[in-house]
Amino acid sequence: MRTPLRPGRATALAAVGALTTGLLLTAPQPASAANLVKNPGFETAGAGDMPYCWSKSGWGDNDFTFTVTDDAHTGDKAMKVELTRRVDGDRKALITESAECAPVVSPGRQYDLSLWYKSTTPDTSVTLFRHDATAGWQYWTDLKTLDMAAAWTEAGVRTPEVPAGTDRIAWGVSVYGTGSVTTDDYTMEQVAEPVPDPECTGTAAECADGKWEVLPTKNPVRSMHSVVLHNGKVLLIAGSGNDPEMFEAGTFTSAVYDPENGTYKTIPTPDDMFCAGHVQLKDGRVLVMSGNKGYPSADGTIGYQGYKDSYIFDPETETYTKTNDMNDGHWYPSATILGNGDVISFGGLREDSTGSVTAELWSDAEQQWLPTWKVNQTWSYWGLYPSMILMQDGRLFYSGSHVFGNNIPGTGAAIYDYEANTITQVPGLQNKDERDQSASVLLPPAQDQKVLTLGGGNIDTNPDANRLTDIIDLKEPSPSYVAGPPIPQGTVDLGDGRVPQTGGQGKMYVSAVLLPDGKVLETGGALHNRADPVYETSIFDPASETFDPVAVDPEARGYHSSAFLLPDGRVMATGDNPGDGSWNHDVSIYSPPYLFKGERPKITSLIDTEWTYGDTQRITVDRPIAQAELIRPAAVTHSSDPNQRFVDLPLSVDGNNVDLNVTSNPDLAPPGWYMLFVVDAGGVPSVAKWVHLQGPQALTAKDASAHVHDFAQAPEGKVTGPGKKRTSHPVSPRISGCDRHYGSANVCVPTVFPDEVKPATTARCTWLKDHDYGRLKVNGKDDPLKLDRNRDGIACGEGDLAMR
Repeated sequence: MRTPLRPGRATALAAVGALTTGLLLTAPQPASAANLVKNPGFETAGAGDMPYCWSKSGWGDNDFTFTVTDDAHTGDKAMKVELTRRVDGDRKALITESAECAPVVSPGRQYDLSLWYKSTTPDTSVTLFRHDATAGWQYWTDLKTLDMAAAWTEAGVRTPEVPAGTDRIAWGVSVYGTGSVTTDDYTMEQVAEPVPDPECTGTAAECADGKWEVLPTKNPVRSMHSVVLHNGKVLLIAGSGNDPEMFEAGTFTSAVYDPENGTYKTIPTPDDMFCAGHVQLKDGRVLVMSGNKGYPSADGTIGYQGYKDSYIFDPETETYTKTNDMNDGHWYPSATILGNGDVISFGGLREDSTGSVTAELWSDAEQQWLPTWKVNQTWSYWGLYPSMILMQDGRLFYSGSHVFGNNIPGTGAAIYDYEANTITQVPGLQNKDERDQSASVLLPPAQDQKVLTLGGGNIDTNPDANRLTDIIDLKEPSPSYVAGPPIPQGTVDLGDGRVPQTGGQGKMYVSAVLLPDGKVLETGGALHNRADPVYETSIFDPASETFDPVAVDPEARGYHSSAFLLPDGRVMATGDNPGDGSWNHDVSIYSPPYLFKGERPKITSLIDTEWTYGDTQRITVDRPIAQAELIRPAAVTHSSDPNQRFVDLPLSVDGNNVDLNVTSNPDLAPPGWYMLFVVDAGGVPSVAKWVHLQGPQALTAKDASAHVHDFAQAPEGKVTGPGKKRTSHPVSPRISGCDRHYGSANVCVPTVFPDEVKPATTARCTWLKDHDYGRLKVNGKDDPLKLDRNRDGIACGEGDLAMR
């Protein structure tokens, strides 16, 4: 159960006391030449009851005391903060947020922080705030959880790189559980200048833009689902592969790809997992939910149907095992792992082709789908593959990314509070009904709680896909999307070869991949519904909020394509399923520019691969590093991977020994297997090591709780509770944007052609020919697109084109 929250902002700190103007009782204790903290040992008194340059801060429902005590590590004074009762929130003695007291910092630099402490509670964290020249003081991050300590103990940690626009920081120790923490002798020192950028080890183009290569071995299955397993292999799920003949034959396939030797192993697959949902459980097994019970009827009066079946794939045995059934069918469902290891799922199509309004919950404790009456229900239809991203306090952010047609009613984005069972509309998403198969990603690091949504279109109306990006900061009290930079334009193949994109042309079917250097690769896409591939790849920098165009995947990557990070730092891209029903079995591998910047740092030893929340884990490296992080391995389909996240690991550095400070919040880093990367000052990452982050029982065992901040606590949007109970939501059988009057169920003749195609038989048939549709049979007697003018049962035949 997530910690209840109270209105207000963590960034404002709801200060309960502050330094007042007046004479100091003694001369100020200065910062030393190296130490940037003023009055680091509390020896200089202030005008009130707090020492000079220190303030009382905190929020929430709790009883507390601040005491200047003579139980000091050195000198005569120390600061004791104690909570005797807590419902929520925290208290902290913080460096005063003022120009006089807060240390000056430089963007892009890092700082080593240390202090001495004694603690009777495990619920403590070193917490940072930063001053932005435009936005003022705001919460930055939690760096380190402090272990309980009866005797004076030193704790140190290195900050991340200071964000652009930041000129000062303030920091202290948060206490968010009953007990006390006494601190003394704070230090803050700037880390030495980073080493110069290494020499380029590739061509100038490779060092600037990276390099793509198409592998000689093709993917043997028509996979539209890709899951990176904790043994480094990749599960590729096809089911029937959007091929009705394979469905009728009962031929369902998956494959396991081994990047180390480039081989594929075909896996027996028990059901048609085409367009299922999937998520990695905390033990590394893969939960696969629903899939395709039936293709649309030949005349299009019946749409796709989702079944209730659910399976678990075990990476050790490489086999599927059936679970209990879901409560409803869910073709195209969401799948989000929660901080307690449960999985929540929304949306999709039922067994009768209507939209499912049933929320489903997989219980980690019971290892089964819970009955409907045990799951909070809003009876809302969230659409197909709705992107539901877990927030740091356990709520879910629906980003507005989805599949097929218009967005859900309202603003197109929302915060869902499962415990309160309420939905709050979130404003600002541009062109909400043209975000079909856009991509959304929680930007690095997850602690920043920013989400990027990019691209999209609408297969029902079939406009040119857009270049839009939107960014939202969920740390704000009333978060709202703001427009981001447009996606760079590339070339598009409209059927006659590649030409430069023009006007507002962008792309749908976008893939977004978190990279270990803290940036995001966006690649692939198409301009229209299963047609007109776009060749463009860029790297987005969250720090500067800019795109850098890089080398382009030479393969078309539209509908049913995936791109994902491999443990060696490369990106793999697969698939493409255009409207003519064909499939691209070629596999592309992208080596980002950081792989051409010299020797990579190495993790030379990893003491423990089993990690728990709030831990300090020691590793050794072969040379200095600037950053370490956990990246959750991909489980991606249809531009959607809401569980993808990059969790920063603050550093405590002692030569080649590095202590990594693990978050205490399982909602920030849900339990499971992660790729551990370290990155040097030049942005070059190591090869990943696999670590297993344990579930919330780790917190219970030491009677600790997560440090949760009160972000997004006053959204201004419309709030709704559960609606009236209903069976389903009406959905048109044309939801997939395909006119089933023509061709097979695998062929997608668009119901609406692109705007530039005139509504005449000749123009439409020319477009279909240019896009390799070939011979198209007319299903039934209706010909809504007027492609069979001579009524011989064949669309776009010679006789049709001869008629006026």
